[in-house]
Amino acid sequence: MVVGDMEMHTDLLVIGGGPGGYGAAFRAADLGLDVILVDSQWGLGGLCLHAGCIPAKTLLRAAELIHDAEQAKKMGLNFGPPRIDLAALRAWQLQKIGTMAEGLTTLAQKRGVLVLRAKARFTGSSAVRLTGAEISAVRFKHAVIATGSRTRGLPGVEFAPGGRIMDAGMALALTDIPQTLLVASTGYIGLELASIYAGLGSKVTLLEQADRLLPGVDADLVAPLQESLTARFAEIIPGAKIEEVVEDDGGVDIRFTRSGTTEQRRADRAILANGRIANSDDLGLDHTGVALNSRGFIETDESGRTRDPKIFAAGDVAGGPMLAHKAIREGRIAAETIGGKVSSFDVRALPVVVYTNPQLAWCGLSEQQARQANTPHAVKIFPWQLSDRAQTLDETGGLTKLVIDPDSGRILGAGIVGRHAEGLIAEAALAIEMGALAEDLALTLHPYPTLSETESYAAELFLGDQTHALPESQ
Repeated sequence: MVVGDMEMHTDLLVIGGGPGGYGAAFRAADLGLDVILVDSQWGLGGLCLHAGCIPAKTLLRAAELIHDAEQAKKMGLNFGPPRIDLAALRAWQLQKIGTMAEGLTTLAQKRGVLVLRAKARFTGSSAVRLTGAEISAVRFKHAVIATGSRTRGLPGVEFAPGGRIMDAGMALALTDIPQTLLVASTGYIGLELASIYAGLGSKVTLLEQADRLLPGVDADLVAPLQESLTARFAEIIPGAKIEEVVEDDGGVDIRFTRSGTTEQRRADRAILANGRIANSDDLGLDHTGVALNSRGFIETDESGRTRDPKIFAAGDVAGGPMLAHKAIREGRIAAETIGGKVSSFDVRALPVVVYTNPQLAWCGLSEQQARQANTPHAVKIFPWQLSDRAQTLDETGGLTKLVIDPDSGRILGAGIVGRHAEGLIAEAALAIEMGALAEDLALTLHPYPTLSETESYAAELFLGDQTHALPESQ
């Protein structure tokens, strides 16, 4: 057999092995469709598993442990300065990634999904040509594009292996812990990366290009995070517009402007986390009816269908919040639609988590959005200083916030900042999706003492029947 001379046929071709891709492939296989999944770089799990979400969370856990050991001094527990074995930490990270990748491979095999490592380009609305595999082409009845996104570069800046200028993936490879580090950020990815390196011992300067941290999030939720990061970072500079990044043998210089003044900072290394762009180029989409918007994202309807009726898209490449759980849901919806089911993306409370210390999570309608849309709303905030569990954890800087319809009492949105916010936000998301009232949340009996109680306490504030806080009139 000559390599590259085979052609295959399938019900569904999935391009991209990340959350959106395997979400679509697995659901389609469960519905009885013949599925081929093609990924050119990472294989199953995509960038999220191999160089994004999961590597970041393993290192954030390490940084959290170091922080907790330091804070334990208040309790009379002194563990001494941490001794970081970088090779062992990296090996532990890779072991976790490998375990998860193996699990996905097993799930694909048991479902009969054929996974190919190859580059796919459309030659029409029903076929792609493959490079890098024995199979030269695949003809399909339907396709799902789930090729994800990549770091937005800066003119004249190269992310060279072994260089001092890193993108997110290179930073998470953790080749060393620089003494000083510059992080140019436009969102939560930069905050997480900066938190990792600060926790491991780097002196971090954060160049935030927005006027404040996380400008799309309610300011009162961001304030405790801002306070914490200010104490742990060497410097936080808001409104920093990056003008030039220059690397030399001794370090990296970043020149930026803020408030009309040009400034410069220098460090051993730099991470550029200034947004992401869709991996929609070099797919041969000009041979299909697929349309892109002005930012390069694939246009889809609520079921993930593109303007080409045979082709769907899911995840980052289709735009919207770049979140793995959103991508998985979109992939499943596309597969269900292809499989003949009525399915659409109808999420009222998309939860978002920033895995910093403290964690920040929100879902549903924010106070900021309610004000901008002139939506009637009441806001109730329960400060964690009044939480008995937060006191025992020494996590009293957090808060739980509810946005509530003042007439019906229906919960419209929620935000939580503090330890374990990643898990706590799920209850609020469920409440919003079910159309629950503040009364429902308040009457749900929560175990004592837990941080989950703060959600019912915030609802009690709305009802004017609180136990752990004084009535607002007093």
